[in-house]
Amino acid sequence: MSEQPKVRTTEGLVQGRRRHGHAVFRGIPYARPPVGALRFAAPAPPHRWEGTRQAIEFGPVVPLSLPIDVPPQGTDWLTLNVGTPDPGAAGLPVLVWIPVGGYLSAASSDPMYDPAALAEAGVVVVTVNCRVGAEGFAFLDDAPPNRGLLDQIAALEWVQRNIAAFGGDPGKVTVGGVSAGAGSVAALLTMTSARGLFRRAIAHSVPGLHSTPALARQVTAAFADRLGAAAPTAEALRDIDPWRLAAELTSFNAGLHAHRESWGRLTDTGTALCPVVDGEVLPETPWPALTGGRASGTELLVGHTRDEFRYFSVMSGRYGTFTEEDARAALELHAPRPDGARAYRAAFPQAGPEELVETVYSDALFRMPSQKLAEANAVAGGTSYLFELCWVAPVLGGILGACHSLDVPLAFGTLDSPVGTQLIGEDPTSEAVALSRELHEAWVRFVTTGDAGWPAHRPGGHLTRVLDAESKTLPYPEQASRRIWEGRSPAPFDLS
Repeated sequence: MSEQPKVRTTEGLVQGRRRHGHAVFRGIPYARPPVGALRFAAPAPPHRWEGTRQAIEFGPVVPLSLPIDVPPQGTDWLTLNVGTPDPGAAGLPVLVWIPVGGYLSAASSDPMYDPAALAEAGVVVVTVNCRVGAEGFAFLDDAPPNRGLLDQIAALEWVQRNIAAFGGDPGKVTVGGVSAGAGSVAALLTMTSARGLFRRAIAHSVPGLHSTPALARQVTAAFADRLGAAAPTAEALRDIDPWRLAAELTSFNAGLHAHRESWGRLTDTGTALCPVVDGEVLPETPWPALTGGRASGTELLVGHTRDEFRYFSVMSGRYGTFTEEDARAALELHAPRPDGARAYRAAFPQAGPEELVETVYSDALFRMPSQKLAEANAVAGGTSYLFELCWVAPVLGGILGACHSLDVPLAFGTLDSPVGTQLIGEDPTSEAVALSRELHEAWVRFVTTGDAGWPAHRPGGHLTRVLDAESKTLPYPEQASRRIWEGRSPAPFDLS
């Protein structure tokens, strides 16, 4: 048996293992455990160690605020994993993947993010655990805001220090994510502390989820009051078990509708705690920052699915039940003011309540933030490649449509992962395999050269790669929605 691979990082020697023709190193700390005096603090540099650290197992999962039963693990949450074609290589492109969902979960161990196919194609893959939920995004009076984003920057700094030892090129780093991970990527585009840490970006299904400080302060105060804490401060919350805090946030999120009168649009997202536009850590949202010249454009691969909201409506049991009252509420909360509700009804005159609900939620939460990020990045001097996935998930008789997250196992080539089989089936068709190959190859080409393989998306042209059984490059398919949102950027949630 060949010797297991070893790499010397700036903190010490790590030993991984060989797997399917590449090397993997798991659970490497990029910051100290954020517990005790470091809880709710900015990430602190990791400790050094003597001897050889075994990097065989994934690090502990961060406390998750989701309605699933994950047993508490250790507290060394701030770790990352590296999959590399060859630690002895040099100059390989690097993808740093941020696996954040809903700003509530971050599990780099998810088999959907297995690096095997990308490593086989010559890419070094880094997957990152970071703080989410209350640990990462509660707006506390005596703690830095947006700690989850600060963790991501600390991980990118680790990559700059160490990735060459794993065969990667620190000058060819692409940062990527889906959903809240894509929102994190969009935020990093605007943060001065992230400049120089990556060259390119991939963002699938960018959400428009940000809060103003006024709203974030009130939400966190209500959450602290629910916990019986004396104040919305790190000092008051520090002694509460992290997994209890996460469980309480799950319950808190489930009851957001009760606060609709004062908290407005936020209550319709199921996510009480998200990035705060605090003016310092996160100076502003990415769209005005890019179009206003306060952030520089980059090479950006961004896209969304056609039926973004379908997954959520099916999984919640609401699909097929939406009423005219639901449509009116969705338009009132999420259509752009002042005349967006009227514009949607005019643009989709034959649409019933179900289609209106699905269209406005898909647009407001993912499709328009993604398309507008492509445009804003181009205005800022960057090159944007936009896609829309229109291929229908074949499971459940096709009811899921081209739903949220369907594109991720296709791009990673992990069709046999739990999410892959849930959406695509246990025996992928030749059509699914071919589409996966196309998107996967676009990723590899992009992280290697900065070119996704189709014409760039520019203001006025709006060219988009429409991914389907027979993919084509066409003008942006959602033109009616784009016109409704023209001149408007996703605005931070605020007090009503």
